[in-house]
Amino acid sequence: MIDSVYQAYGNKLRVRVCGLCLEKDYLLMVNHHGIVDGDFWAPPGGGLQFGETAEICLKREFFEETGLEIQIQSFLFNSEFIHLPLHALELFFLVSRKSGDLQRGFDPEMIDDQIIKDVKYMSWAEIDRLSPVRKHGIFSLVPESSKILNLKGHFKL
Repeated sequence: MIDSVYQAYGNKLRVRVCGLCLEKDYLLMVNHHGIVDGDFWAPPGGGLQFGETAEICLKREFFEETGLEIQIQSFLFNSEFIHLPLHALELFFLVSRKSGDLQRGFDPEMIDDQIIKDVKYMSWAEIDRLSPVRKHGIFSLVPESSKILNLKGHFKL
C-alpha cells in the first residue's frame, strides 16, 4: 500500500457505497494503483460523507470516478472488510447508466497522487481470470463473478 493511500484511508472506519453497473454481460470496474502491488479492480464507489445519503454518495462517486450519471435500481448486499490498516463497511447497489460518456475520473481525496488508473466494462470471463488479490474481495464469495448479483445479506471479507 502506498503512503498516500495509508494516510487517506488507513486506521479509519469508512462507510463506502458501491455500485454494480451492468451493460449486457459486462460489469463496470475501476482499476486502482497503490492498494496492492499492481492493479486492483473494483466496482465504482467511495466513502459516505457526514450528512450525505447513500444515494447521493453513490451518484457523486460514480460521476467522479467514471463520468457517468446513474440511476439506482436496488440494494443488493453489504460487506465488512477488516484488513488493518483498512476497515470498511460497504453497501452494494445495482445501478444503471442514465447518461454520460465513460472516462477515467479521479479520487478527490487523493489530489496529489491519483490512484485511479483506468475504468472499463469487463466481461465476466475477464473478471474471473484476475487473481483474487487483483480484484475486490466480494468476488471471492461466488464461484464465478456473474453470480455476484445473487448475493443477499451481510458478508465478512
